[in-house]
Amino acid sequence: MKKYIFFDIDGTLTSLKTGAFVESALESIQRLQDEGHFVAIATGRAYYKAKDAMKQAGIHHMVCNGGAGIVINDELVDNRPLDKEKALLIIKEARSKGYGILVACDDSVDVYMKDDLFIRQVGERKEPTNYILDENLSFDDLPHIYKIYIAISEEEERNLQHLDLLGHMRFVKDYLMYQHDEKHLGIKRMIQYVHGSLDDVVVFGDGENDMIMFQDQFYKIAMGNGYPDLLKKADEITDPPEENGIKNACIRHKWIKNF
Repeated sequence: MKKYIFFDIDGTLTSLKTGAFVESALESIQRLQDEGHFVAIATGRAYYKAKDAMKQAGIHHMVCNGGAGIVINDELVDNRPLDKEKALLIIKEARSKGYGILVACDDSVDVYMKDDLFIRQVGERKEPTNYILDENLSFDDLPHIYKIYIAISEEEERNLQHLDLLGHMRFVKDYLMYQHDEKHLGIKRMIQYVHGSLDDVVVFGDGENDMIMFQDQFYKIAMGNGYPDLLKKADEITDPPEENGIKNACIRHKWIKNF
């Protein structure tokens, strides 16, 4: 029976120790595709950040941008921005309270700022970023808003009345990031695109950010190195990636033959 299998990247297909793809995982992906299964990545990363990993893994379909982006047969067919009205409320409140702001208005390394307050408050981001300073910038006039970065500590974030208007997360302690956090909805949209069945969806993950896609409707497989609360939600726990966790699970379910 054909399965629709979605893989997280970091700590699932890759080793957290080295950051490299695990060879047995890559071989399993190829064999799954050879057997006729639908294989895709499900990641919170933006498309521009994830497309090389997708190519390296030999996968041609992807849910990205936290569920807002859909890639089918190596083509980005949809990539939804944040709700602009809600995004503007968050931006304007944060600025009025003295917090530095960066805004991404497309799928790229570019971020826009009206002043350099964000950098003065928390410094530059640790990942590749192209900062564009425009003192005449009007956030209202931006065609789209894909991400918002606010230089606010975890202790102070409750100062924002509009904090929870949109999905947000914190990967570093110094700033808050607003982006889509709905990988489960992206998976459902993907299944609609390809006319598949939600009953045949399998998700593999390991981290806290994978909790959202561990829905009861899907068959959920957690890596043995996973986040404790994720392990509790899983239907099955397989071995860590370095111990052939992907391969072992796929063979157990007879989705692929042993190799």
